[in-house]
Amino acid sequence: MAKKNILLGDFLVEQGLITEEQLKKALAYQQKAGKLLGRSLIELGFIGEEELIKALSEQLGVQYVSLKNYRIDPEVVKLVPEELARNYRLIPLFAIEKTLTVAMANPLDVVAIDALSRTTGMKVEPVVCSEQEISDAIDHYYGSDRLREAIKELKIATPDGKETDQVDDQVLRRQAEEGPIIRLVNLILEQAVQDGASDIHVEPMEDRVRVRYRIDGVLQEVHTAHKAIQLALTSRLKILADLNIAERRLPQDGRFRMHLYNRDVDFRVSTLPTAFGEKVVLRILDKKKTIRLEELGLDERELAILRSLLKRPHGMILVTGPTGSGKTTTLYAALMELDRTSKNIVTLEDPIEYQLEGVSQSQVNPKIGLTFAAGLRSILRQDPDIVMVGEIRDLETAQISVQAALTGHLLLSTLHTNDAPSALTRLIDMGVEPYLIASSVQGVVAQRLLRRVCPNCAEPWVPPRELLETLGLPPEGDTQFVRGKGCLGCKMLGYKGRIAIYEILVMDDDLRELVLRRAASTEIRALAIRKGMRTLRDSGLQKAAEGITTLEEVFRVTQLD
Repeated sequence: MAKKNILLGDFLVEQGLITEEQLKKALAYQQKAGKLLGRSLIELGFIGEEELIKALSEQLGVQYVSLKNYRIDPEVVKLVPEELARNYRLIPLFAIEKTLTVAMANPLDVVAIDALSRTTGMKVEPVVCSEQEISDAIDHYYGSDRLREAIKELKIATPDGKETDQVDDQVLRRQAEEGPIIRLVNLILEQAVQDGASDIHVEPMEDRVRVRYRIDGVLQEVHTAHKAIQLALTSRLKILADLNIAERRLPQDGRFRMHLYNRDVDFRVSTLPTAFGEKVVLRILDKKKTIRLEELGLDERELAILRSLLKRPHGMILVTGPTGSGKTTTLYAALMELDRTSKNIVTLEDPIEYQLEGVSQSQVNPKIGLTFAAGLRSILRQDPDIVMVGEIRDLETAQISVQAALTGHLLLSTLHTNDAPSALTRLIDMGVEPYLIASSVQGVVAQRLLRRVCPNCAEPWVPPRELLETLGLPPEGDTQFVRGKGCLGCKMLGYKGRIAIYEILVMDDDLRELVLRRAASTEIRALAIRKGMRTLRDSGLQKAAEGITTLEEVFRVTQLD
């Protein structure tokens, strides 16, 4: 180990991979960001991750290991405490007699090696691995282990989970405030946020309780537990959301906030009585920084069209799509694009998902009469230039929104329709007069979210020639179809993260004429396509051809045009 007893920065300078000046900047960045030196050098662009790993492997004689498809024995993972693994960015791979082989982001870290040797009582043999793969492995193995241990404790704490309609309030509260149930709920919430879930489903089954996360738009089962913990688990969640834990016959709604991973995360809670007990669904509202229009997935042409719509002084711009399609994110990105210094921008939302500097944000509260319609009336007395209404749900809100758009305001809102042309006919079906729609609506943006192919395990894929011909794509050309093989980083799914696809309809005189005579959405759609509107399906196929997503994902999310 003597030849490895050298600081990483000094070694890289010695090898001529970075300069002394770059090392100084990286050390300053490391101290400020609290990250490892190797990661700091990579993020500053001074060295590539592959270049760093290759240098460490070749020059130090340390083997390189990829964890993308590596399976680690859970018994080996138990040899190393989670805190030590996270602090030093390492994970044990296997043990042979008294030698423990460990994947490390920095195999030069003698402090980590010594600490690990003292803790395990074994000789440590390091191999080098990318920091991201190690982080994914730590989350995968230690997260599951912690939850299993918490569930084991809880089985002892709540031996009787029999459901009855008469359960003493104090008994439920006492069960929900015991240490094991608090620990279990906290772990479920923490892992959901860490995995990037948008929703948590706690579902009572006949003989067990199932916990599922919605990650990248798809539900995944992550935990199952004995039926005995059901009452304590649901009661704990209801206490956090300030709900009535004794009332299990009626649906209830609430919310709470937790500070996780150095940021505030809101959870919106909904309960629903079912045949086997109360089902609880939590929507995760992560108040992270909003993204900008250019980060949404729009191509240059679509971005230019949307920006031209936002520059209009008045009128209505609608964003449509099903629940969970990213409409609110698009609206926030649009607000970030607008002038928040000289314009009075006011929003009415349910709920407020992100805090925007320079924007007056208000939340509806139907319990006290603050509906979208009532709130919108008040907003129009606040001298606004731009108004964002979270959703047009009824005729009254639609009529006020149209009037606002016709009286010099730029109004942004959402509707639940399958495509852009259907938004126009939806307003007519609500009862809004066609001449008001034709005069007020400037454009409609329909969108969906597609799962991205995991960059860690992406591999080329050549579709059958017949499939390409059916889709109207050239059998040969610049297309780069890929598929994800599956790795720890993507939970073996082949997908990680999402990207939006768009269909933008810009109103003109011909389209307004169709609205005035109450034409069907299919007729409006056909004319819009002839005028250059690119459909959701075409937008998705373009993303697949660029290697961003897969054809299967496009077919899953979009309907045939």
